[in-house]
Amino acid sequence: MAKKPTKNTSGRGQRDLTVKVKTARGRSTSSTRWLQRQLNDPYVKKAKADGYRGRAAYKILELDDKFRFLVPGARVVDLGCAPGGWCQVAVKRVNALGERTSKAQGTVLGIDLQEVEAIPGAEIHQLDFLDDGADDLVKDWLGGQADVVMSDMAASASGHKQTDHLRIIALCEAAAYFAFDVLEEGGTFVAKVLAGGAEGELQKLLKTRFAKVANVKPPASRADSSEKFVVATGFKGAA
Repeated sequence: MAKKPTKNTSGRGQRDLTVKVKTARGRSTSSTRWLQRQLNDPYVKKAKADGYRGRAAYKILELDDKFRFLVPGARVVDLGCAPGGWCQVAVKRVNALGERTSKAQGTVLGIDLQEVEAIPGAEIHQLDFLDDGADDLVKDWLGGQADVVMSDMAASASGHKQTDHLRIIALCEAAAYFAFDVLEEGGTFVAKVLAGGAEGELQKLLKTRFAKVANVKPPASRADSSEKFVVATGFKGAA
């Protein structure tokens, strides 16, 4: 009679649990690599477990843990909010649903070019923030100035690293000028940028309008990504 194999309870000698994805017909090698990375990304798995719409939610969570700008009662504008993970985090942290009755109730306003599925506690609008009058619309919807303007936007990738870098810096600068129009004095601006050499002018611009400007790569940003986030606090008000 064959002897049954002994179950390994020590954890040693166990198979590598990394999910491998075979290159399927019609799927490029780069797509296969992306899919394999997604399947094995702990932040992707955690987002599903925690009910967030994407792993990016942890980036704003980690940034807020460090800088504490999403406080109860804050009025927040999320530019390019799709799919909605940053709004989900903001709703909870600013108490937009009023669940903590002892704390002030905040407001979360999501803006995007595309339609975004409703998020409890957030007001979502389909709008191009670059349109004339967009800043006035946002202030009308908020009922005043914003305490936080945040952006995880990225320009469409061209496949050329330097071109993509310049595009996202231009987009970030546009978001910064939008923030200058809608932020309350003392407010905070948070935006994604890509490292690449052209962000110096953006830093100079922000330092003229905010008390402090920091560059941060939160743990949730992939190590092989050139993305980082600028966090500008203490808005000085209208120039």
